[in-house]
Amino acid sequence: MKHALAIFSALADPSRLRIVALLGAMELSVGELAQVLGQSQPRVSRHVKILCDAGLAERRKEGSWVFVALGDRARLAPVLAALDSLGVTEEAAADLARLAAVRADRAAAAAGWFEANAAEWDAIRSLHVAEEQVEAAMRDVLADAPLGRLIDIGTGTGRMIELFAPAATHALGIDKSSEMLRLARAKLGEQGLANAELRQADLYALPLGDGAADVAILHHVLHFAQQPGAAIAEAARVLATGGRLLIADFAPHDREELRARDAHTRLGFADAQIERWFAAAGLLPARTETLEGGELTVKLWLGRKAGEPWREVKAA
Repeated sequence: MKHALAIFSALADPSRLRIVALLGAMELSVGELAQVLGQSQPRVSRHVKILCDAGLAERRKEGSWVFVALGDRARLAPVLAALDSLGVTEEAAADLARLAAVRADRAAAAAGWFEANAAEWDAIRSLHVAEEQVEAAMRDVLADAPLGRLIDIGTGTGRMIELFAPAATHALGIDKSSEMLRLARAKLGEQGLANAELRQADLYALPLGDGAADVAILHHVLHFAQQPGAAIAEAARVLATGGRLLIADFAPHDREELRARDAHTRLGFADAQIERWFAAAGLLPARTETLEGGELTVKLWLGRKAGEPWREVKAA
């Protein structure tokens, strides 16, 4: 009864109802919530604290930003169902429209950065971590089974296709940037990889049907994603039963300047966070590797699509 009273008390405020509706759409920073609601960040932070105390939301600090997501969706299912049954109010619809505008502005800024820096993309990556070490570890993680049909999501200049296509039956690289794909085509053309192709597409809407891939790779892509959980879910969708998703990205860090300088949306990821996204996408954690060295620590997370026996291996 005490928990129920806390929930109803937390929801007895129009702003907090609006926040819950927005979080039902996606995870947001406090700054984004403030922008959409037209309220100050301190005021929004107070609302968020009340929602978190009631178990309706969860906060996660990342550098100077604080991200907010819904609490345990299983526990919140009755509450969310009740809110959904009431329909979308005009105010909620307006909030979602403003949210779409905020996200569009951020996506446009990131896309502009990619177009401007495409020619130096490989050099930018090398500043963060020794790619040779990462690539060797990725080969090792994927060595326990044939690659089959491979998709490299956010292929950039095509390095992952160049690296793994020779061992795959078919390799597809997708990227939203036409300039990135132009450079990738030039590079892959020199390699003569007949089983590889490139397509322009969004990582949230992959150009493949359900179960059409055996291996998916997100190599230094997730920290640019506005919705990492949605990107992982879409990658899982295209995997066949027993298929593998390999993520190479950064461990949590406090290099705040990477947001403005290199268009990073997220400052790395914790193991528990990736595992939650895996679980929501129907993936089982199969292996985790930590690669020290360089300016940032790189992590490898391997997930396997449920439906086939798997073995959990974790290395420090």
